[in-house]
Amino acid sequence: MDLHYEVYIGAEPEDVWEVLVSDEGVSKIFYGSVIRSTFQVGDELTYVGPGNDGDETVHIYGKILAFEPNRAFSFLEHPGPSYHANHAELQTRVTFTLEPVGECTKLRLVNDQWPANHPSYENIKNGWSMILSNIKTYAETGKTLNFGY
Repeated sequence: MDLHYEVYIGAEPEDVWEVLVSDEGVSKIFYGSVIRSTFQVGDELTYVGPGNDGDETVHIYGKILAFEPNRAFSFLEHPGPSYHANHAELQTRVTFTLEPVGECTKLRLVNDQWPANHPSYENIKNGWSMILSNIKTYAETGKTLNFGY
């Protein structure tokens, strides 16, 4: 059930990192959301942006597990309260790791620790490919992909 992805990006790890954590980068790849966090291990994080509850919709919330600039970002995450009544029970772990490979960056994503029958599993399984494609395109070109919605 664990989800594993790898993508090679024609950009430096620092540039890919900025896409993952800066307001500008996150907003471009996560549909107008930003991350609110101190980025200290053990502290909370939320992805907030336009959605079901207006411009301040909490899409994901959780806790920082690892934050090593330009190398690793890991957190426990739950879907926002407006998505599922049992959101607090629906916890998974997301881990991004960056590794320089020649003049590229290997971005590895692992989304694991899925509880049985998580209602968002199939959507997330397909959604990560689109998000990773957008991260790659944005880091390389400064533009995002148009998925038609």
